[in-house]
Amino acid sequence: MLNMFLLASEAATDTAPAASGWEMYGSLIMMAIVFVAFYFILIRPQKKKEKEAAKMRESLEIGDEIVTIGGIIGRVVSLKEDHIVIETGSDRSKIRIKRWAIQSNETQHDA
Repeated sequence: MLNMFLLASEAATDTAPAASGWEMYGSLIMMAIVFVAFYFILIRPQKKKEKEAAKMRESLEIGDEIVTIGGIIGRVVSLKEDHIVIETGSDRSKIRIKRWAIQSNETQHDA
């Protein structure tokens, strides 16, 4: 009985198609294509946007009108290495914020 079981299992494995090398390479190539697509669709534009934002933050000058990530609008009064002081409102209240919290520079400069 055990002999018949072994013969049946061997026959089943002999008729099962084995994965060829080309099928394995094909799946690797498809994974590489998906990674390249993700790079050009997601990663590359995000890095480009981050570089532009860093360049904008580094090129701030005193007197520029900025908008923070939280939506606060103000004029730059003082620039330090990692933070800036802005002046907001008609009562000229001053707020100290981090450079990374600046979303946009509303002042147009000559290139």
